[in-house]
Amino acid sequence: MSIAAVTRELLVRYLDLWVPGAVHSPHGATFLHASATGLDGDVAEAALRACAEFGDRLSRRRLTLLYVTPEAAGLERRLDSVQRELQTPAELSVHVMSGDVAMLLKALGAGSGPLLSMIDGIDPAAVAKGKPAEVITVDVPRDRLRDFDLTTAVTLVAEREDQREDQREGQREERTIAFGTRSAKSLEAFKDEMWALDEYAGVRYRDPSDPEGHLMDITFDPNPGALRRELLTHLRSGDKSVTELKRFALTETVYRAADAVKVVTALLQSGAVTREPEGGRLGGDVRIRIAG
Repeated sequence: MSIAAVTRELLVRYLDLWVPGAVHSPHGATFLHASATGLDGDVAEAALRACAEFGDRLSRRRLTLLYVTPEAAGLERRLDSVQRELQTPAELSVHVMSGDVAMLLKALGAGSGPLLSMIDGIDPAAVAKGKPAEVITVDVPRDRLRDFDLTTAVTLVAEREDQREDQREGQREERTIAFGTRSAKSLEAFKDEMWALDEYAGVRYRDPSDPEGHLMDITFDPNPGALRRELLTHLRSGDKSVTELKRFALTETVYRAADAVKVVTALLQSGAVTREPEGGRLGGDVRIRIAG
């Protein structure tokens, strides 16, 4: 599976989670797919098909799909064909346009309800007006998601299949996906879907903040080695509560909060760290420090 296919699958998985809750908003919900250079038609169609699966839940509810791309005509014809095939309800509206993303969203009234965006080459600030707003970005620096309280990023790495083993260094295809939200629950859900992708996809993950650039296989139970190193580094600045370590893992690494609990438990068993109090449940208020 290619990086493009993994990206498409991740979007579809998250839409499957997002749409059922978002459409309950009395103001309707909006999914935006926008690119400054041109949209991938396969991704655009997959998003429409994923949303159309919830057509039976749209009675007296509104779900708007807005696609913004410099070349709108060809994509519009393709998506019109999909809508006819699926016989999508009137409550599921699809718009394919060119122009300024912020202005188009305002014209559709998208800022008054939930807004999920997938953008490439678009300023994340333009899609931060939804109530609530969430964004998936492609190759956009994570620090540009400053309008979102919680963010994460992961780099997808694939070796080029046409390269010999001794030529592969520096010949990798890479794409960094970032996610911004204001909900810890949504961030955890996004990461669950991120790690639930096909572990045989031929694509691996790298934490963009990992200075050593370790590659990790995609699996729901990822190798904890990188998180172990990052938590120990974090603890060298002073003791932390379990809650603080879980939040660090969730917001500053590619791992989930639950992964932090597993690593802390293993570190305690190995004697690398100590806890206060020494006994009892490993609750959120337990303090963890480097041993010695």
